[in-house]
Amino acid sequence: MKKLLTLLLVCSIFAGSIYAGGFQLNEQGARAMAMAGAFTGLANDPSAIYFNPAGITQLSGTNFSLGTTMILPLAKFNLPQPNNSQTDMDSQVFTLINFYLTHAFSEKLSVGIGINNQFGLGTRWNPNWIGRKLAVETSVKAFTLTPVLAYKLFKNFSVSAGPTISMAKVKITQKSSNPNPTQPEPLITLESVYATSVGFTAGILYKLNDMWQFGLSYRSESKYSLTGTVASDPSTFVHPLLHIGLPFPNGTISAPLTTPQSATLGIAWMPDKDWTATFDFQFVGWSSYDNLTVTFDNYDLDLNPANGTQNVETIPRNYKDTYIARLGFEYKASENFAVRFGLLYDHNPVPDEYVEPTLPDADRLGFNIGFGGKLTEHLGVDFSYMYLSFNDRIVQYSKFGFNGTYSNSAHLFGFNLNYSL
Repeated sequence: MKKLLTLLLVCSIFAGSIYAGGFQLNEQGARAMAMAGAFTGLANDPSAIYFNPAGITQLSGTNFSLGTTMILPLAKFNLPQPNNSQTDMDSQVFTLINFYLTHAFSEKLSVGIGINNQFGLGTRWNPNWIGRKLAVETSVKAFTLTPVLAYKLFKNFSVSAGPTISMAKVKITQKSSNPNPTQPEPLITLESVYATSVGFTAGILYKLNDMWQFGLSYRSESKYSLTGTVASDPSTFVHPLLHIGLPFPNGTISAPLTTPQSATLGIAWMPDKDWTATFDFQFVGWSSYDNLTVTFDNYDLDLNPANGTQNVETIPRNYKDTYIARLGFEYKASENFAVRFGLLYDHNPVPDEYVEPTLPDADRLGFNIGFGGKLTEHLGVDFSYMYLSFNDRIVQYSKFGFNGTYSNSAHLFGFNLNYSL
C-alpha cells in the first residue's frame, strides 16, 4: 500500500510549479512591455536579443540596456456553493532583471548578449488554509544567458541564432495527511539545486519597405535534469494499525523536465514617421508536457515489493498547445519622447481538471501603457505598466479533489535605462 496517499501531489507540484503557463515571463523590456510585448516584427532596441535577435542588425555602434520588471500577483479561492468561503493568497512582489548588450562590427554583422529571468515567480498561502495539502508556498528562480550572432544577408533581410543557457531551481512547501489522526500534519519541503539546460534561439527579420517589417523568432525546448531533496516535519509517524514508526517523504529526488518550444510571428506597420503599430502571434508547445516521471532515490513508495518498481511515479499532466496574441502601438510625440500602449490575450495551457493552487492559471487579458525617450544624445529611459485580468477559473472535476473558483489579477511595472555609444 502507499505509505502516504498524498505523495502523488508532492510529485505533481514539483513539476507544475515550474512549467505551468503563469510562470512563463515575456516581460523582458519596458518599451516592448508597453506595447504588450508585440515586438518581434519591430525589434529595434537591445531587447531584440529576447524578442527577435535578428533585429539587432538595425542597431549601430554599441548599445546597453539594463532594466527590471516588478510583478505584484493577486489571487483568491472560493469553495463551491453552499460553502463559498474565500481565501486570499498572500501578497508578494517579484523583481525580474534584464540586461542586454549589442555591438555592430559592420553594417552586416552584429553580436549581442542578454541575461534575464524567462520564467519564475511563486505563490504563498496561509499554512492552515483549506488547500494546504496542495500548496503552501512555491518559489521558482531562473536565469537565462543568451549570446547571439546576427547577420544581414541582404539589404532588407537579417538572420540570427545563438544558444540559451539556463539555470533554475525550485522550492515548495505543503502540508500532508497523517495516517495517524492523533498526530500533527507534516509540513513537506521540497527544494532543488540549480539545474542547467542548453537550448537555442533564432530569428529572421525582413523589411519589405519603409512601412512594413516582418519578423519570426523561435526558442527551442530546454531539458532539465532536476535534482533535489524532500524533508518532512515531523519526519515520522506511528502507523495506527501496525504500531510501528514509518517515515514521511524524505531523501533525494530527481525528475527530467522540459520547457516548451515557442515560435512567434510579428508584423510592424509604420504608416508615417510618428506612428508604429505592431502585432505578434506566439505559439507555445505545451503539449510536450504530457507527463512527469519522478524518482525517489531512497524512499520506497510502496511497502509491497510484489507491486513492482518501488520508487518511481509517473503523473499525467496533459497540457495543451496554446497561443498568445499581442497588439501594440507607439506614437512619437517629439523627436525625444514617445508614448505606447497595447493589448494582449494569453490562452492558458492547463486543462480545468489539473488546475490547483500552486499555480491557479487562467486565460488572461493584458492592458499596457508606457512612455520613454532620450534624456541626452546617448542616454534614454523607458517606463511601462501592465494590468493583467484573469478570467475566473471554475474547477468542477479536479483530479486533486479540490473544486472551486480561482480569481486572479496582477500589476506589472517596468523600467529600462538605455545607453548607446
